[in-house]
Amino acid sequence: MTRLSHFLAFAVLAAVTSAQAAELPAEIKQTGTLKLTVNSTYAPMEYRDPATNELVGLDIDLANELAKRLGVKIVWSETPFAELIPSLQTKRADFIISGISDRASRRETADFVDYLATGPQFFVMAESDAKAAADLCGKKVGTTRSTSFPAEIEKWSKQNCETAGKPAIQYVPGENSIDVRNQLKQGRIDAAVQGSETLPYAQSQEPEKYRVIGAQLSTGYQGIMFRKDDPALREVVTEKLSAMIADGSYKAILDKWGLGANAVAQPMLNAAPQ
Repeated sequence: MTRLSHFLAFAVLAAVTSAQAAELPAEIKQTGTLKLTVNSTYAPMEYRDPATNELVGLDIDLANELAKRLGVKIVWSETPFAELIPSLQTKRADFIISGISDRASRRETADFVDYLATGPQFFVMAESDAKAAADLCGKKVGTTRSTSFPAEIEKWSKQNCETAGKPAIQYVPGENSIDVRNQLKQGRIDAAVQGSETLPYAQSQEPEKYRVIGAQLSTGYQGIMFRKDDPALREVVTEKLSAMIADGSYKAILDKWGLGANAVAQPMLNAAPQ
């Protein structure tokens, strides 16, 4: 499906439910709280401010504004990235907004309301000899093991290295983006891959340390992840997010974190490429 068809699908859903506004599930409405968990190692999406130890980031700001409009408070918790989806499935979290990519394999038990354009991106140390992405063929490239990026690296390597008779990229796993950047700085890998939304922040925090190389490996979306058996919560959050886009508060949050160019025109349901 195209982005337009996904948007139209949402429009049809909105028309069907317009007679009565979406409402919070009874349990959330009764307690007045949302249970949300994040992996706080993915700046600028969610991380602990080194100066204050406060949980901050683009996703944190978006979730707080959504909660304000829903009339509830958030009870935050933190978990490793690999535990985000289990946290949703076991209802330790009401939904997930934590730098998680919309992927077809994740839609078997969940739906994504896509809210941010993204894509995996190669980067190297500023002093690296690599000038183009093709220079990484045969080199060690690290990324977070629990993301879609290892498969993206393998796919890119087959298309751009192996078909050209060059050695394949050697994938090196990391626990999270911080670990991957540390491996890069320590010289244990030659390059790394992270979501394009994280690199402007990393470059601002360590000026002239990193250099982006080549184009994004692919284009996709980050989404707010909901259980398939919880359409009411998905609909009411989508309604509030649409209002935030319309009144400019969504764009203001993205601009605050330097990611205005990653904005979407409307929330989209399961819109990332298959």
